[in-house]
Amino acid sequence: MRRILIIAATLFAASAQAETPRDFLARFEKEAGAVASADRGASFFTTKQGGEWSCASCHTGKPTQAGRHAKTDKAITPLAPAANAQRFTDAAKVDKWFRRNCNDTLNRLCSAQEKADVMAWLLALK
Repeated sequence: MRRILIIAATLFAASAQAETPRDFLARFEKEAGAVASADRGASFFTTKQGGEWSCASCHTGKPTQAGRHAKTDKAITPLAPAANAQRFTDAAKVDKWFRRNCNDTLNRLCSAQEKADVMAWLLALK
């Protein structure tokens, strides 16, 4: 019984480790079946996507800087991993916020390719 608990604890600890932004880029590229483009990501991020907003409406055109929510004016910490080491380290948060923010800006979910492209651009920022 003790051995089973030790094995279970070890497996849980391994699965609870924080992911990295590069892990998410690899995941989205795999889901898309294509390599990401930072140029497409920059364009997608700054262009209004069918509604009133773009990603930059809240995260600014320079996601290495803090932003403010376009509707609530709530402060938003920098999105780019180079400026905020806590970004893109938790799969549940990444999935939640992509789902929520894509629905707000596109009125639909983002495709894996769109997420990969945005991640590639964010990772290129210094």
